[in-house]
Amino acid sequence: MKKHNFFAGPSILPQVTVDNTSKALHDFAGMGLSLMEISHRSKQFIAVVDEATALFKELLSIPDGYSVIFVGGGASLQFCMVPYNLLQKKAAYLNTGEWAGKALKEAKLFGEVQCLASSEDKNFNYIPKGYTIPADVDYFHITTNNTIYGTEIRHDINSPVPLVADMSSDIFSRPVDISKYALIYGGAQKNLAPAGVTFAIVKNDILGKVDRKIPTMLNYKTHIDKESMFNTPPVVPIFAALQTLRWLKEMGGVAEMEKINIRKANLLYDEIERNSMFKPTIPAKEDRSLMNVCFVMNEGYEQFEDAFNAFGTEHGMVGIKGHRSVGGFRASLYNAMPYESVEALVAVMQEFERKNK
Repeated sequence: MKKHNFFAGPSILPQVTVDNTSKALHDFAGMGLSLMEISHRSKQFIAVVDEATALFKELLSIPDGYSVIFVGGGASLQFCMVPYNLLQKKAAYLNTGEWAGKALKEAKLFGEVQCLASSEDKNFNYIPKGYTIPADVDYFHITTNNTIYGTEIRHDINSPVPLVADMSSDIFSRPVDISKYALIYGGAQKNLAPAGVTFAIVKNDILGKVDRKIPTMLNYKTHIDKESMFNTPPVVPIFAALQTLRWLKEMGGVAEMEKINIRKANLLYDEIERNSMFKPTIPAKEDRSLMNVCFVMNEGYEQFEDAFNAFGTEHGMVGIKGHRSVGGFRASLYNAMPYESVEALVAVMQEFERKNK
């Protein structure tokens, strides 16, 4: 039976990424050595980093004056690296979920932090609107996609101050106007590569403006100056990221990927709206994530939650159980998720309705 991988992260990757990385684990670049045991300073691996960096810039149309770096520590380490490097007096944050809240909490260790708006009052089931970004803060931080709750900011905000974004779970899912951002970061384990590498897109002129001394490893300039080679980088995930970036280019780039993602998400959201047994957790359609579709049993059918989880598992649906903060179900439709898998999930939902309505 075919398995359909809807896990929220680590999650599905393009098959070519899995295949090519698997081969390189046995013989990398014809060296007769495993990717896991070669020097990160070998010319063969330097070529991997250089190509991955170039494809990042090409696929996202990153303008001059920005650097792309690959580091460790996950997005969670970025929660402190951002304020360490950028927060001089005051920063502003938008609280749209658990990860946004954790980023805000870390920033408070470094200075004054203003929470401009929060959707916590409704368990983060909407994107706050109508707030004003103050002109006297060092930067404004947002989390564009919220994997747990299923909301997403799908436009580039016009900010009067440097805009910082955690794009861990929606990078490369749509075109982004990089020029509107001062810094974009993310863990790779959703749309790019296995867990272990973190990317950061940094506007060079935002650095060097804080008074504090920054530890070497936590200083963005360290990794920019050394082109991600200050210390041993996560070799295997970077190689895997390169395979995904090549795949993205072959697929037509991020503009084409956005069309595919909209089609996949619409198929599933339409079924959730149609099916009498389910309902979406995000009321406003414009706030719904294309990457993480969250839904629960409809009123009167709550007792069927465990049964649907079991039914889905029996039919090859993997990872659809919702996060404990929301309950219900979550289908993650990252770039590598085939349209056919979404069709399979919809068919399972329809069959479950026929059997139990």
